[in-house]
Amino acid sequence: MELPKETVADLSKRLRRAEGQVRGVQQMLADGRDCREILTQLSAATKALEQAGFLLVAAGLTWCVSDPERATAEGYGLGDVQKMFMKLA
Repeated sequence: MELPKETVADLSKRLRRAEGQVRGVQQMLADGRDCREILTQLSAATKALEQAGFLLVAAGLTWCVSDPERATAEGYGLGDVQKMFMKLA
């Protein structure tokens, strides 16, 4: 699957943000912060990862629809992309 450079850049930015949030959770644990604050940060990290996953699947679906024969030949038929989407659900 070919991903546009803009999509790769957006995914990288989202993953760096999630990485920072996870590091923040680790620091909060080390600092003995309140569990509600930690849970809020964990939720934000989870959401960031989910959004990155949805962006990736959306890009894959767009690619499959724009060039269905090539996508199927490379193992990214619509059924395969639907399975990828369901992994996020």
